[in-house]
Amino acid sequence: MKGQRMFRRLTLAELGAWQGQRPGALLLDARDADSHARDGWPGSVFLGRHNQDQLLLRTERRQPVLIYCYHGNASQTWAQMFADFGFTDVCDLVGGHAAWVTGTATANPSGKPPTPELAAWLAREGFVGPDGRGAHGNTPLMVAAWRGAAAIVEALLAHGVVLDAVNGDGNNALWLACVNGNPDVMKRLVAAGVPINHANSTGATCLMYAASSGKTDVLRTLLLLNADMSLRTQDDFSALDMAANLDCLQLLRKH
Repeated sequence: MKGQRMFRRLTLAELGAWQGQRPGALLLDARDADSHARDGWPGSVFLGRHNQDQLLLRTERRQPVLIYCYHGNASQTWAQMFADFGFTDVCDLVGGHAAWVTGTATANPSGKPPTPELAAWLAREGFVGPDGRGAHGNTPLMVAAWRGAAAIVEALLAHGVVLDAVNGDGNNALWLACVNGNPDVMKRLVAAGVPINHANSTGATCLMYAASSGKTDVLRTLLLLNADMSLRTQDDFSALDMAANLDCLQLLRKH
């Protein structure tokens, strides 16, 4: 209809990135109250006729809103209502809670429930499970490593997440840890079994990244962890060839 405000339908694959970009989003559970109490998403609010006016009239119109129901049907009606009231960023979930449960099972192969602290962090970051995927194909372990969040990294490792996962660029969690530069996180990942000599889609390893970025401390840590200096990229460059500063060059020559 011309002039009608619209809402967006999110797929489960898009959910993580959407939530990650909107940490303050209002999550509304449009199922029945008992279902919400039993297995509602962490941080979600029950949505029903009893509180619809309060939510519609007292919520800031610019606040992002995500609505889910059982199978993604009733949520569309609710989402349209919020859009009609002037909310500018309204979504519902295709497939609803049922799709989320299925996705959570896939994203949590161990079947173990995460600790409350880990579950809360995963929910804030928009992940459906400890091995879920977010923006750019990043896993929770990659995001935690990228932020240098040692406690979350430890919790994910204790949960038993996949260690050799790679993102859309072919990089693993150790690469993301190198971007952050926290040596303790790097050491913990390698000790847990994250491959230190993994090569991404261009053939670059973490050691090459550290050398080419001039990250001397990261390079030193990787060398102490016995990263392989002999590996070469698809263009036949080694870490030594890619050294971006004198300190990195000297470290590689001495090793």
